[in-house]
Amino acid sequence: MTDEQPVEEILDTIGDRKARLVLAEISRQPRSAKELSELCGLSLPTIYRRLDMLKEHDLIVGLTTIVEGGNHYERYQCNFNSTLISLEDSEYDVKIYREENLPDRFSELWDDLQRA
Repeated sequence: MTDEQPVEEILDTIGDRKARLVLAEISRQPRSAKELSELCGLSLPTIYRRLDMLKEHDLIVGLTTIVEGGNHYERYQCNFNSTLISLEDSEYDVKIYREENLPDRFSELWDDLQRA
């Protein structure tokens, strides 16, 4: 994990049952808060708290959907493919794997090699 996101906070977020329900639903397809509320059987305020928590740790992204008449609403989608939680020498580590654009990944790798 990065220094900006303490491992304990990520583990607490992933460990929250309601946050996991939300993640499970949006891993299938993007959903609005209202849809999540209905699918998860949770109140809208509870859904929004979990969405805020998941966004804070960059585990989801919001997508603005524009509907007829110019109105819009937010739909949310999962922002990672998998996680790995490991324990070594009494310390936890969390790795979050995201689907990356291959050219972007190559550029990052090249930058890392130049710094070495």
